[in-house]
Amino acid sequence: MESRPDVDAPGRPERAPAPDQAAVRRRLTAEIWIVLGLSLGKSAVYAVVSLLAALTAGPALADQTTTLNASRSPRPWLDLTYQLLSIGFALVPVALALYLLSSHGRSAVRRIGLDGARPLRDLGVGLGLAAVIGIPGLGLYVAGRALGITVEVQAAALNAAWWTVPVLILSALQNALLEEVVAVGYLMERLRELRWSTPLVVAASALLRGSYHLYQGWGPFVGNVVMGVVFSLHYVRRRRVMPLVVAHTALDVVAFVGYAMLPEEWLEAIGVG
Repeated sequence: MESRPDVDAPGRPERAPAPDQAAVRRRLTAEIWIVLGLSLGKSAVYAVVSLLAALTAGPALADQTTTLNASRSPRPWLDLTYQLLSIGFALVPVALALYLLSSHGRSAVRRIGLDGARPLRDLGVGLGLAAVIGIPGLGLYVAGRALGITVEVQAAALNAAWWTVPVLILSALQNALLEEVVAVGYLMERLRELRWSTPLVVAASALLRGSYHLYQGWGPFVGNVVMGVVFSLHYVRRRRVMPLVVAHTALDVVAFVGYAMLPEEWLEAIGVG
């Protein structure tokens, strides 16, 4: 009796064909586009369109304003509901990225260093990165405003309520998880699997980070590209996203809560009011 080439022996399952590497690369590339299309890539496209709209609107960029963390309803309980729903659904791409990275039974949080294995060290490194990035970043923002290439950013415009500060902190954490997990951990791991060189991987992650901040103008674009390079190089060396999440959360908490709580004259004195 002639034997079948895909069966080792009677009663044993068929041997799976070897994966085609070109097909694997195509699948990974499609996966990357899907994940980015559902998250930061979509934000980047909207940011580019927003910048084009601002540039063609008539007034100079310095005379225009963009608002983060705006209220969604004059009714406090409904506003809180909308805020929490927005934060929760924004984290779905994070869950998707972690799920995709956990193929073959691997732990995605351990793979990209999102675990709590080194809490004190991650906290210290994260706060250090926040200081290194935050002070020059504020300087770039002020310089951009002075040069007329950056819009005025109102970092928080929530109606005053008992939940205002907690929601701003949650928003900061959501931004940090989304950006650091998707733009650094997920994207860099996948591009490495596609055999991209380290400089190209770092550049892709940094340019993505800058692109979805273009709605704020050219100053924040440059500042976030620099931040992206620093964060990406740290990930290349340490393979841990958690310090980046700590740093990003700290930066946004200072920006959001500080904007909401500081007197208006103080904000104007540092160029963010």
